[in-house]
Amino acid sequence: MIRNRLLPGLMLTGLFLGGVLCIRPAQSDDAAAATDPTADALAAIKELEVGEGDWPQWGGWPHKNNTPQGTNIPTEWDVDSGENILWSAPLGSQTYGNVSVANGKVYVGTNNHHAYLSRFPKDVDLGVLLCFNAEDGKFLWQHSSQKLPTGRVHDWPDQGICCSPFCDGERVWYVTSRGEVACLDANGFHDGENDGPYTAEDNENKDEADIIWKFDMMGELDVSQHNMCSCSICCVGDVLYVNTSNGVDESHINIPAPNAASFFAMNRDTGKVLWSDKSPGLNILHGQWSSPAYAVLGGQAQVLFGGGDGWLYSFDPAGDGNGNAKLLWKCDCNPKSAKYSVSGRSERNHLIGTPVIYNGLVYIGVGEDPEHGEGNGHLWCIDPTKQGDVSPTIAVDKDGNPIEDPKDGTRRLQAINEDAGEKAIENPNSAIVWHFTGDDTDESGGELDFEEEMHRTCGTVAIKDDILYVADFSGIFHCLDAKTGKAYWHYDMFSAAWGSPCIVEGKVYVGDEDGDIAIFEHNKEMKQIAEVNCGNSVYSTPIVANNVLYISNKSTLFAIGSK
Repeated sequence: MIRNRLLPGLMLTGLFLGGVLCIRPAQSDDAAAATDPTADALAAIKELEVGEGDWPQWGGWPHKNNTPQGTNIPTEWDVDSGENILWSAPLGSQTYGNVSVANGKVYVGTNNHHAYLSRFPKDVDLGVLLCFNAEDGKFLWQHSSQKLPTGRVHDWPDQGICCSPFCDGERVWYVTSRGEVACLDANGFHDGENDGPYTAEDNENKDEADIIWKFDMMGELDVSQHNMCSCSICCVGDVLYVNTSNGVDESHINIPAPNAASFFAMNRDTGKVLWSDKSPGLNILHGQWSSPAYAVLGGQAQVLFGGGDGWLYSFDPAGDGNGNAKLLWKCDCNPKSAKYSVSGRSERNHLIGTPVIYNGLVYIGVGEDPEHGEGNGHLWCIDPTKQGDVSPTIAVDKDGNPIEDPKDGTRRLQAINEDAGEKAIENPNSAIVWHFTGDDTDESGGELDFEEEMHRTCGTVAIKDDILYVADFSGIFHCLDAKTGKAYWHYDMFSAAWGSPCIVEGKVYVGDEDGDIAIFEHNKEMKQIAEVNCGNSVYSTPIVANNVLYISNKSTLFAIGSK
């Protein structure tokens, strides 16, 4: 059980530490000691019907902190010679989904380029969720999502499945590339049964998925996903929490479904929607591909959603009892003066990474679709015990009157018009503990070097022992003090990082687009142990389950362990 740290109030006078805005909590000496996220993850996993060493969802557990337990995890392997490769399995031609492991099975999303099913040759473009035997990598079954007829505006060619499933007992839940939430039988048709209520599968071959139920977000909630649908479901009890990926159309200007749900909760057994929320509405910048997290914080259960408008939202997981969301707090993760553009170095970003909960605080960085290039970034640490608008600043007009956050899209691209005398002032209700944009770690006293700056990130932080790691899309791997946001070190991977770090057994693993896995000591000082190439681009995140390291490059899944 996580021991929550309740911050007794934030003093608004901040310190700037080389790009880190540190708004120090009052009486910070009373803060509780840091928890052990690995032990907490194991305790949370033990509540599920999975193995104690499994990693059954994105981030392993609802706090989404990728800090699994492991022993004898290799720092050396060779994908060509097979050194320390327990087994490998071919995937499609592009793989972005992160691995989940539960009850002797390994799941990963990809496209159909390998063509495991004879009825779908490799020239048939599909989103596929593959299931393998964890012991030897034997292919078991595949769930296939045929491309939407509307084309790339909703279902980009060759992207496949870009999320991770949630597993519990004999069930697997995930979001398909067609904008569906699917509940599958973990055994497929290997048990000789077609479990329902859904029984209309094309066939019941053992290599096909057995669908329990599926929910069409586009048909039932009027969602218009942009380019793809990708959300790694968070589940607590019998409730699933889902981001719909509702976004702009092909013009990147119009939002065709502003009244459609962006976030919702549903019963995991029936697929019934319990509540939904459309907060980003006409302020969606591009798409919405972040995944939710859950925790009890300050005595209040909270489910956290990263919005396509660049705001982080916290809701009561129970909703308002009338089918609507109950907002607890929200935080604007962009400076009010930042302006959005789909071309060039836009200063305004939305949220793609997953919020992480550590020691009672929430951590998230801003990002953008990698197709739109690199750009400036912001990494935030937020006290989740406040309510209302907890952003660092509020917008005011030339007379100092607050400008309400409009829902009509008129300030979608920029929150304030400085030419009209509008400006941002400190928010007296701010919950920002610290804000990282960069840090002068070489103490040069001049401008920050490129390596010292925080850039856009698709990734999610990982934290242990008050040490935080995050990779940004410009290929810089940052190590910070999780309490203060002060940087310890930066490492240039010389290649874009799409995924997130994994902390295990006193080591940190992170991959990049060149296919390298950089391995460091889990330490405040940079001590690189090794760099191992995996043959081609690694867009995913390393995970560990049952003392096996799983890494997928864009075309192969590797199970890595000490032989």
